[in-house]
Amino acid sequence: MSLPARIAALLVAFAAVAVGAAFIVVHYFLGNPPTVTYNASGGVTNVVLQEDPQNNSASEPGWVSYFVQNPSSKKWVHTTLFSVPAGTTVHMTILGYDGCTALRNNYWSQVQGTIGGTVNLSVINNKGVATPPRNVSSINSWSNCNVGHTFAIPALHLFVPVASPNAFDSANNLCGVSPCTSGPHAVETFSFKVPSFGAVFRWQCFVPCGGGFVDGNGGPMQTIGYMTGNMEVRA
Repeated sequence: MSLPARIAALLVAFAAVAVGAAFIVVHYFLGNPPTVTYNASGGVTNVVLQEDPQNNSASEPGWVSYFVQNPSSKKWVHTTLFSVPAGTTVHMTILGYDGCTALRNNYWSQVQGTIGGTVNLSVINNKGVATPPRNVSSINSWSNCNVGHTFAIPALHLFVPVASPNAFDSANNLCGVSPCTSGPHAVETFSFKVPSFGAVFRWQCFVPCGGGFVDGNGGPMQTIGYMTGNMEVRA
């Protein structure tokens, strides 16, 4: 290869690397979604999330995703960033609209770090019929098709498997337009304490749900606004 050709090839390669780096910076670092702010009442902060089999973004509409409910308008915001006051008890509700995925390690089927060591769970089928709410300390995805995702804050030793609709509804009747407002889903509630000091805590799903990526760990699994986010504790 001649010297001019080698120089041209190097310039093309450099340009490709620069474009890729710029995409990563803009897409993953500068393009963060909004933060939803929650306030406490009587020392309790009520946070509401839902997880869907798709989302309403223009860039990656096929990615599985969490949404956060704005406490004032009750509208669903496509974000995984929310803030809560320090020193409060967070009472969290997660609506699980996505289908079931067996956990890679069934150790994560155990509820960990919640007040009482349990979650309160009810599952609503495609006809709108709900199972009686019950407190459970584990949701075994290996014995049945009943876990969709997880919600975990590793720094607080909090890990919660998020239930999914039953196997039939997971395969046939999932919500098709996000944010979901109807269709089969799980309703899961639990509580945990946040520290009395200000900090930012990463949270994420531990189910490898990045379809099309190596081991399912790319794409939405590692992108803020989809299956990973931050909980800001405000001092």
